Amino acid sequence: MIVFGIDPGVSGALSIYENKKLKEVIDMPTMSEGKKNKKQINAAQLSLEIKQRINGSSETAVVIEHVTAMPGQGVTSMFNFGQSFGVIKGICSALTLPIYFVRPVKWKKHFNLIGSSKDASRTKAIELFPSFSNDMAKKKDANKADAILIGRYFLDHFNNEGFHG
Repeated sequence: MIVFGIDPGVSGALSIYENKKLKEVIDMPTMSEGKKNKKQINAAQLSLEIKQRINGSSETAVVIEHVTAMPGQGVTSMFNFGQSFGVIKGICSALTLPIYFVRPVKWKKHFNLIGSSKDASRTKAIELFPSFSNDMAKKKDANKADAILIGRYFLDHFNNEGFHG
């Protein structure tokens, strides 16, 4: 089984598990848009990244962190985030991949990260996957750590009867 753990958003990341083993973690592919060079998800590249890793595997799952608007966030940033979320869902749907959603509170509780700093997920992911510590060496790599933990949460809770996240 191939599992993609996705921390959505322009600064998000993807983790790729194969047969319950973490194989890879990559930053969300992005590109510049418009006169202000704002970053947006490069949908074509994201689709290609996913397709290349499926390799005709019969069992694939995409696990996306299900985030919602937070008080105090600007309208523009929420619109951009929603657009990114929709791009990811659209790509997975077009590739006919099963999509599972997990709320941040669920996976963070599983790893005892509730109430901790954003950087705590990086520490936890490095503890679980020390061979990937170079991929999470910088503070900005917390999104990669989140993607890794989202995928791991799914694997810890998935069984033959499905996923109850």
